[in-house]
Amino acid sequence: MYLGLDLGTSGLKAVLIDEDQHVLGEATAPLTVQRPQSGWSEQNPADWLAAAETVMTALAAQHDLSAVRGIGLSGHMHGATLLDASDEVLRPCMLWNDTRSHAEAAAFDADPQWRAITGNIVFPGFTAPKVYWVRVHEPDTFAKTRKVLLPKDYLRLWLTGDAVSEMSDAAGTSWLETGKRDWSDTLLAASGLTREHMPRLVEGSEPSGTLRAALSARWGLPEGVIVAGGAGDNAAAAVGMGVVKPGQAFVSLGTSGVLFASSAAYQPDAPSAVHTFCHAVPDTWHQMGVILACTDALNWYAALVGSDAGSLTADLGALKAPGETLFLPYLGGERTPHNDASARGAFLGLSHATDKTAGTRAVLEGVSFAFRDCYDALRSTGTRIDSLVAVGGGSRSGYWLSLLATVLDMPIDVPAAGDFGGAFGSARLAQMAVLRAGAERATPPATARTIAPDPALTDAFTTRHAQYRAAYSALKEAL
Repeated sequence: MYLGLDLGTSGLKAVLIDEDQHVLGEATAPLTVQRPQSGWSEQNPADWLAAAETVMTALAAQHDLSAVRGIGLSGHMHGATLLDASDEVLRPCMLWNDTRSHAEAAAFDADPQWRAITGNIVFPGFTAPKVYWVRVHEPDTFAKTRKVLLPKDYLRLWLTGDAVSEMSDAAGTSWLETGKRDWSDTLLAASGLTREHMPRLVEGSEPSGTLRAALSARWGLPEGVIVAGGAGDNAAAAVGMGVVKPGQAFVSLGTSGVLFASSAAYQPDAPSAVHTFCHAVPDTWHQMGVILACTDALNWYAALVGSDAGSLTADLGALKAPGETLFLPYLGGERTPHNDASARGAFLGLSHATDKTAGTRAVLEGVSFAFRDCYDALRSTGTRIDSLVAVGGGSRSGYWLSLLATVLDMPIDVPAAGDFGGAFGSARLAQMAVLRAGAERATPPATARTIAPDPALTDAFTTRHAQYRAAYSALKEAL
């Protein structure tokens, strides 16, 4: 058996699988986010450990864990967990959606060496500008810092006693020389750090250490359980979905939106705001377009009109041509392709005929157009997308999937029932690490159905997408 632990922003999930990768059990524990100031987003790492205790205790009560051979880890990326010489946490972890370090990020990004070495824009949410913010605004804390860990890797430290990270998560720090899959001494020095501040690096499908004996005894696991390198959340989800080979891609309709494509080559294009990161399996990279408000935009609109997302999308019927109302989903800035932290959303073309249903369609269309921007940006880098699988809460809406397939003019596969997310992907990585196996262990799930584009509406949505892009430019100019 193999365990996957996925440290999400809103909760920690554990999945237990057997040798044939059938899910045997799962458990979850909730987490909360603190926002002490505007633009700040933090969590207490002690809460992660408490959540891990909760899910492991729950699994141990339901299953005999004595046959567990490996544990894999995945988690939200970019967080800055600062430790002192005794591995004690110095301050709350600044999360992926913490934007307080926008000035530091802009200063780093203005220096060409950052993009040249990492292959990426230095976004405010990445780790390096956060740590530099601490250096500027909390110098006493920075002076005490002896180790910088990503969130899932702090969980690993507790599990194994080893400070280790892996390539996919490390690529989101702005300190990794992504093409060479190693820390950049140049960029660390520019941040006031050295390689000694960084965890050791392994591939996601390699062992990173073994579970501490005290924890093995507490939960009924055997001694010497291997803890795999694991992956950042999106790369782990890709492993769960079997998106590990060139041409394979998935679209995630979660709180934020992700268009993720696997690649056998390192082919960065930083100006496009496409993320070019290492994948969780060796000699593989991935290109990723990210939008900051996906189901988050729909949930925001639902609250605005006194409803919920499920009710709004339940009775939309068959796909219709775009209406007169246009929605820009930039509620809190945008990454791909705009790299614009100041971008804000808007409804345009409102009239007396704009009712709740028309507004719902406009929101779904606006988010789908944002995905089209990501799709175009990925293709501009030379990334090939031959197949596309939909995951995430938004993929439960047949209307939305039909709309998205038509906007992208590409069929979208819907997997058969099952959870193929980060926890499952990290459990697969645990199996790879134990068996010394490769990406052949990450097979795509069975397809329940394929959503085809509506050829009668593709031209209309292509025209509307061009209007959407023009509206963003005009609004940006006006504001």
